[in-house]
Amino acid sequence: MLESVTSAALISALDGLALRQRSIAENIANINTPGYQAKRVQFEEELRRAVDGGSGTVAATVERSLEPTRLNGNNVNLDTETLSNIDTVLRFQFASQAIGGQAASITQAIGQASA
Repeated sequence: MLESVTSAALISALDGLALRQRSIAENIANINTPGYQAKRVQFEEELRRAVDGGSGTVAATVERSLEPTRLNGNNVNLDTETLSNIDTVLRFQFASQAIGGQAASITQAIGQASA
């Protein structure tokens, strides 16, 4: 696909959201593991700066959650993970549809140009 700031930003967003989804799944899988610290994936602020700078390409980062821990040292909160999962799925669907729309527009433009 032709590289633009928009397509680069959408691809970066999809990568970041996929990483967030994997982290959420890992957090939930370790909800009862003593000492496990939840992971948080960050990329939105960096992506905003990259788009403003004309790039749109960023890599997501994984950090440990600073939320308070339970007595066993684990800080995974199922409510937080569930809400984050819903938000992530919706954002991923939106970005996927945007990329699909972009690809369809390019395909249509190429088809019209060759006709």
